[in-house]
Amino acid sequence: MKIPATQAIMECLLEQDVDTVFGYPGGTILNLYDELYRYQDRIHHVLTAHEQGAAHAADGYARSTGKVGVCFATSGPGATNLTTGIATAYLDSSPVVFITCNVGENLLGKDAFQEVDITGIAMPITKATFLVRDAQTIPDVMRQAFAVAASGRPGPVLIDFLKNVTAPSIEIEYEFIPWQQNRTCASIQDLNRSHQLKNPEPDRQDVETLLEMIAQAERPLLLCGGGVVRGRANRQFREFAEKLDAPVAITVMGGGGFPGGHPLTTGMIGMHGSRASNQACAECDLLIAVGCRFSDRVALDPATFAKQAKIVQIDIDRAEIDKNVLTDHHIIGSARRVLEMLNANLPQYDHTAWKEHILPLRAPSVAEDTPVLTPQQVLEVLRTQAPEDAIVATDVGQHQMWAIKYLHFNYPGQLLTSGGFGTMGFGLGAAIGAQIGNPDKRVLHITGDGCFRMNCHELSTVEHYGLPIITVVFNNGTLGMVRQWQSLIYGKRYSATTLDRGPDFVKLAEAYGLRGFRVTCRAEMEEALAQALSCGTGAVIDCMLDMDEMVRPMVAAGSPITDFLLD
Repeated sequence: MKIPATQAIMECLLEQDVDTVFGYPGGTILNLYDELYRYQDRIHHVLTAHEQGAAHAADGYARSTGKVGVCFATSGPGATNLTTGIATAYLDSSPVVFITCNVGENLLGKDAFQEVDITGIAMPITKATFLVRDAQTIPDVMRQAFAVAASGRPGPVLIDFLKNVTAPSIEIEYEFIPWQQNRTCASIQDLNRSHQLKNPEPDRQDVETLLEMIAQAERPLLLCGGGVVRGRANRQFREFAEKLDAPVAITVMGGGGFPGGHPLTTGMIGMHGSRASNQACAECDLLIAVGCRFSDRVALDPATFAKQAKIVQIDIDRAEIDKNVLTDHHIIGSARRVLEMLNANLPQYDHTAWKEHILPLRAPSVAEDTPVLTPQQVLEVLRTQAPEDAIVATDVGQHQMWAIKYLHFNYPGQLLTSGGFGTMGFGLGAAIGAQIGNPDKRVLHITGDGCFRMNCHELSTVEHYGLPIITVVFNNGTLGMVRQWQSLIYGKRYSATTLDRGPDFVKLAEAYGLRGFRVTCRAEMEEALAQALSCGTGAVIDCMLDMDEMVRPMVAAGSPITDFLLD
């Protein structure tokens, strides 16, 4: 039957089980927003304060729920404001479909008002881009976009509709499937069968080879990467680790892929990795990395990384194999499927001697009782008073490393952080998306005073939608991680890192209609968090920290993983 093109777009969203869209309207996308008005009982739109906030919110929604996030923006500056969010999703393999609208066909290429080639701009930071010039292609493009975003190694996709394609007078042939309140994932997959991109089936001989390597190893180490989280392979990974009876190091993006408090966990690995993780990497004879791309923050010096070990890489993306670190063996496939095949044939091992050598190197996790507030005290209060399943969204910097070091993440989507792109300003938008997608869970936004200035306007979104997000500001009056490098490497020349300026974050929270607290010691932190958890609204806790607090340990970029600059 024939239906308006904009209605077809809405119906395609419903086909994909989309119930929430984050965005910001403008001139060229008004036809789409006009249709969205008619679908407001089925598709909830979240209006953010800025397009970048919408992009991060859609990303946080995707990471925390495992679904594909959706974000709308208009042409020109609206579209370009998405690019940081698109790149953030791309570097961390988060499935988001970004939908923009451009000028009409008659204005394309003429430098019209708010015209930009967003598909060209976004091409290097997306899995695919589509410029829709023919309304009849809408169903195929929409279904393909969602399939590409979610299949294989997930990632963002951008669809740019010309404005004339969404005109009210345009109708297209569409196979109409009525929206159902309880549509199942199976029905969605059946509907899109012709658009699904199949994950590669792991080679059984490759799996057998790894099993043989495991049988010969005496000091195996497992590396839990972001692929375990994105592939929701946490149960399979845990079974594999416990059968192998080996220490488990976790990358920043692997947080939640393996329980943070598990007896086999050695903690974070890499530049700010624990001594246990980094030493295990240097001494192991078999390193099995699952869903890890060996970034420069993990394999700081590729030439010396795990130099005593046979290195095995398990990844769904063939392009990542041998890109950063040369491997001795690899398996192409999804983390879940490869681990299922390994677990089916893996006997129970006992590596007690190896564990007894490595696991005692883990640092104690109890914060010192000092009158001056420390980052560890703040995080210990969060760990003991906040719900154990609370979702944590961070920004980027010292607070990010402290949070990952001292908090325990036990399931995929519990930690939302920008690991690949390192986006300051990611946290609050991601927290909004996570809270919308997980209304029954508490969401904590952990940030620094520098990062918070970049996204604090999204407090208006928190207040308007009644989201009980608690923002915890690690306020040390400086760009902490940059200052740390300046202290250790640049002769204490603090160039442009001191943040001796407003705003007053407590007054800022109150200006947005939220609760604000300032804390200077552990007791005040405990009281503020208790009130924030019970007040029923969003809140900001401004934690006053010493400017010269440092993230420990630290290995300098390009150095062997055990050459600690700070211990």
